[in-house]
Amino acid sequence: EVPSDAWYAQAVEYVLDHGLMAGTGAAGFSPETLTSRGTLVTTLYSLAGKPMAGLVSFPDVDSGAWYAQAVAWAAGQGIVDGYSDGTFGPNNALTREQMAVILYRFAQSQGMEVAADNTLSGFSDQNKVQEWARPAMEWAVSAGLIAGTDQGALMPQAGVTRAQAAVILMRFCHQMDV
Repeated sequence: EVPSDAWYAQAVEYVLDHGLMAGTGAAGFSPETLTSRGTLVTTLYSLAGKPMAGLVSFPDVDSGAWYAQAVAWAAGQGIVDGYSDGTFGPNNALTREQMAVILYRFAQSQGMEVAADNTLSGFSDQNKVQEWARPAMEWAVSAGLIAGTDQGALMPQAGVTRAQAAVILMRFCHQMDV
Protein backbone atom coordinates (compact mmCIF):
# COMPACT_ATOMS: atom_id res chain seq x y z
CA GLU A 1 0.00 0.00 0.00
CA VAL A 2 2.97 2.33 0.52
CA PRO A 3 4.96 2.39 -2.72
CA SER A 4 8.71 2.28 -2.10
CA ASP A 5 9.15 5.44 -4.18
CA ALA A 6 6.44 7.44 -2.38
CA TRP A 7 7.62 10.75 -0.91
CA TYR A 8 6.60 9.47 2.53
CA ALA A 9 7.83 5.84 2.28
CA GLN A 10 10.96 6.33 4.39
CA ALA A 11 8.97 8.16 7.07
CA VAL A 12 6.32 5.44 7.23
CA GLU A 13 9.03 2.83 7.65
CA TYR A 14 10.62 4.96 10.38
CA VAL A 15 7.47 5.51 12.43
CA LEU A 16 6.47 1.86 12.16
CA ASP A 17 9.97 0.61 13.06
CA HIS A 18 10.14 2.94 16.06
CA GLY A 19 6.61 2.20 17.26
CA LEU A 20 5.51 5.82 16.82
CA MET A 21 2.51 4.92 14.70
CA ALA A 22 0.80 1.64 13.96
CA GLY A 23 -0.84 0.34 10.84
CA THR A 24 -4.57 0.55 10.36
CA GLY A 25 -5.23 -3.18 10.37
CA ALA A 26 -5.52 -5.26 7.24
CA ALA A 27 -5.68 -2.09 5.15
CA GLY A 28 -2.03 -1.30 5.88
CA PHE A 29 -0.95 2.21 6.79
CA SER A 30 -3.72 4.30 5.14
CA PRO A 31 -1.39 7.19 4.25
CA GLU A 32 -4.15 9.47 2.93
CA THR A 33 -6.39 9.07 5.99
CA LEU A 34 -6.43 12.09 8.29
CA THR A 35 -4.60 11.81 11.61
CA SER A 36 -6.67 12.27 14.76
CA ARG A 37 -5.77 14.42 17.75
CA GLY A 38 -5.82 11.28 19.92
CA THR A 39 -3.29 9.56 17.66
CA LEU A 40 -0.71 12.34 17.94
CA VAL A 41 -1.10 12.62 21.71
CA THR A 42 -0.72 8.85 22.07
CA THR A 43 2.46 8.95 20.00
CA LEU A 44 3.97 11.66 22.20
CA TYR A 45 2.89 9.81 25.34
CA SER A 46 4.85 6.81 24.08
CA LEU A 47 7.88 8.98 23.29
CA ALA A 48 7.76 10.29 26.87
CA GLY A 49 7.88 6.71 28.20
CA LYS A 50 4.19 6.45 29.12
CA PRO A 51 4.50 8.23 32.45
CA MET A 52 1.82 8.12 35.12
CA ALA A 53 -1.23 10.10 34.10
CA GLY A 54 -3.97 11.69 36.11
CA LEU A 55 -7.68 11.54 35.55
CA VAL A 56 -9.24 12.35 32.22
CA SER A 57 -10.68 15.85 32.41
CA PHE A 58 -12.55 16.05 29.10
CA PRO A 59 -16.17 14.92 28.89
CA ASP A 60 -15.65 13.41 25.43
CA VAL A 61 -12.70 11.23 26.49
CA ASP A 62 -13.92 7.96 27.96
CA SER A 63 -11.57 6.75 30.69
CA GLY A 64 -11.36 3.34 28.98
CA ALA A 65 -10.50 4.64 25.51
CA TRP A 66 -7.16 3.64 23.95
CA TYR A 67 -6.02 7.30 24.04
CA ALA A 68 -7.40 8.21 27.50
CA GLN A 69 -4.17 7.94 29.50
CA ALA A 70 -2.26 9.81 26.80
CA VAL A 71 -4.80 12.65 26.75
CA ALA A 72 -4.86 12.84 30.56
CA TRP A 73 -1.04 12.97 30.64
CA ALA A 74 -0.79 15.57 27.85
CA ALA A 75 -3.43 17.79 29.46
CA GLY A 76 -1.72 17.49 32.85
CA GLN A 77 1.59 18.53 31.27
CA GLY A 78 0.02 21.51 29.47
CA ILE A 79 0.78 19.94 26.09
CA VAL A 80 -2.85 19.98 24.99
CA ASP A 81 -5.88 22.09 25.67
CA GLY A 82 -9.44 21.37 24.85
CA TYR A 83 -11.78 23.37 22.69
CA SER A 84 -13.69 26.35 24.07
CA ASP A 85 -16.64 24.06 24.89
CA GLY A 86 -14.44 21.99 27.21
CA THR A 87 -14.11 18.97 24.92
CA PHE A 88 -10.87 17.52 23.53
CA GLY A 89 -12.06 15.99 20.26
CA PRO A 90 -9.80 12.92 20.29
CA ASN A 91 -11.25 11.63 17.02
CA ASN A 92 -11.24 15.02 15.30
CA ALA A 93 -8.84 15.50 12.42
CA LEU A 94 -5.61 17.11 13.56
CA THR A 95 -4.81 20.36 11.73
CA ARG A 96 -1.32 21.46 10.73
CA GLU A 97 -1.33 24.30 13.25
CA GLN A 98 -2.66 22.05 16.03
CA MET A 99 0.13 19.56 15.30
CA ALA A 100 2.70 22.37 15.45
CA VAL A 101 1.35 23.59 18.80
CA ILE A 102 1.25 20.12 20.35
CA LEU A 103 4.79 19.30 19.18
CA TYR A 104 5.99 22.73 20.34
CA ARG A 105 4.56 22.23 23.82
CA PHE A 106 5.90 18.67 23.97
CA ALA A 107 9.36 19.92 22.99
CA GLN A 108 9.17 22.58 25.73
CA SER A 109 8.08 19.97 28.29
CA GLN A 110 11.13 17.91 27.38
CA GLY A 111 13.47 20.89 27.82
CA MET A 112 14.15 21.25 24.10
CA GLU A 113 15.04 24.51 22.40
CA VAL A 114 12.05 26.05 20.64
CA ALA A 115 13.46 29.40 19.54
CA ALA A 116 12.45 30.48 16.06
CA ASP A 117 12.52 33.47 13.80
CA ASN A 118 9.60 34.85 11.83
CA THR A 119 9.86 32.31 9.06
CA LEU A 120 6.23 32.55 7.98
CA SER A 121 6.56 35.73 5.95
CA GLY A 122 7.38 33.82 2.76
CA PHE A 123 4.11 31.89 2.75
CA SER A 124 1.12 33.19 0.81
CA ASP A 125 -1.32 32.28 3.60
CA GLN A 126 0.80 33.18 6.63
CA ASN A 127 -1.94 35.56 7.75
CA LYS A 128 -4.26 32.56 8.18
CA VAL A 129 -2.17 31.14 11.01
CA GLN A 130 -4.15 31.85 14.15
CA GLU A 131 -2.40 33.92 16.82
CA TRP A 132 -2.44 31.09 19.38
CA ALA A 133 -0.54 28.91 16.89
CA ARG A 134 1.87 31.48 15.44
CA PRO A 135 4.91 30.90 17.70
CA ALA A 136 4.55 27.13 17.28
CA MET A 137 4.17 27.36 13.49
CA GLU A 138 7.21 29.64 13.31
CA TRP A 139 9.18 27.09 15.32
CA ALA A 140 7.92 24.12 13.28
CA VAL A 141 8.86 25.84 10.01
CA SER A 142 12.21 27.05 11.42
CA ALA A 143 13.02 23.54 12.64
CA GLY A 144 12.14 22.07 9.25
CA LEU A 145 9.26 20.03 10.62
CA ILE A 146 6.54 21.62 8.51
CA ALA A 147 7.06 22.87 5.00
CA GLY A 148 4.71 24.68 2.69
CA THR A 149 3.01 23.31 -0.37
CA ASP A 150 4.36 23.57 -3.90
CA GLN A 151 2.21 26.71 -4.18
CA GLY A 152 3.98 28.38 -1.24
CA ALA A 153 1.15 27.96 1.25
CA LEU A 154 1.18 26.60 4.82
CA MET A 155 -2.48 25.56 4.91
CA PRO A 156 -2.60 25.86 8.73
CA GLN A 157 -6.20 24.67 9.11
CA ALA A 158 -5.82 21.70 6.73
CA GLY A 159 -6.00 18.23 8.18
CA VAL A 160 -2.77 16.26 8.52
CA THR A 161 -2.74 12.96 6.65
CA ARG A 162 -1.06 9.94 8.20
CA ALA A 163 1.68 10.22 5.55
CA GLN A 164 2.30 13.87 6.49
CA ALA A 165 2.25 13.02 10.20
CA ALA A 166 4.82 10.27 9.63
CA VAL A 167 7.14 12.70 7.84
CA ILE A 168 6.74 15.40 10.51
CA LEU A 169 7.28 12.90 13.35
CA MET A 170 10.39 11.47 11.70
CA ARG A 171 11.80 14.98 11.25
CA PHE A 172 10.90 15.82 14.84
CA CYS A 173 12.68 12.77 16.18
CA HIS A 174 15.77 13.35 14.03
CA GLN A 175 16.12 17.07 14.67
CA MET A 176 15.13 17.12 18.29
CA ASP A 177 17.03 13.97 19.32
CA VAL A 178 13.91 12.43 20.79
